[in-house]
Amino acid sequence: MVGVMKLKLRPVVPSLLLMMGLTLSFVVFTVPAQKAIVSQSDAQTFCEHQLHAKSFARTELLFGLSKPDKTVITESEFQHFIDQKVTPLFPDGLTLFGAAGQYKNDDEAVVKEGSKLLLLLYAANNESYRKIERIRQAYKTMFQQESVLRVDSRSCVSF
Repeated sequence: MVGVMKLKLRPVVPSLLLMMGLTLSFVVFTVPAQKAIVSQSDAQTFCEHQLHAKSFARTELLFGLSKPDKTVITESEFQHFIDQKVTPLFPDGLTLFGAAGQYKNDDEAVVKEGSKLLLLLYAANNESYRKIERIRQAYKTMFQQESVLRVDSRSCVSF
């Protein structure tokens, strides 16, 4: 039988740990932002020289599949949208995931719906950003959507 080790903490120890945590939190949150953030050029250099990869812009677009009339955007309708509106703007490739989403509407009710997540990796430039906004606007117009969620970041990518 394996013995159970019991740890006894004196009342002082938890207080000491709490004070240390608060002190560390103070130190972390009072460091100037410019020192806490790695510069973009440092990250790009690390990506290229250490990982032998390239720095790309990464955009995730989340498309809801429910229409205002309570019908659902079909797979063929969505694929037609991808073929006609997305692929011509990003012909080098994309990744598409099926997902389940939810949000709180104006009446505070949780609404659940099927969704699609589109992942794009590309060289960062203003033209690409404009293309993504065209995709979002086309989807909202075509399927009477209130919004298309956009999440942007940088990624270190190797093929």
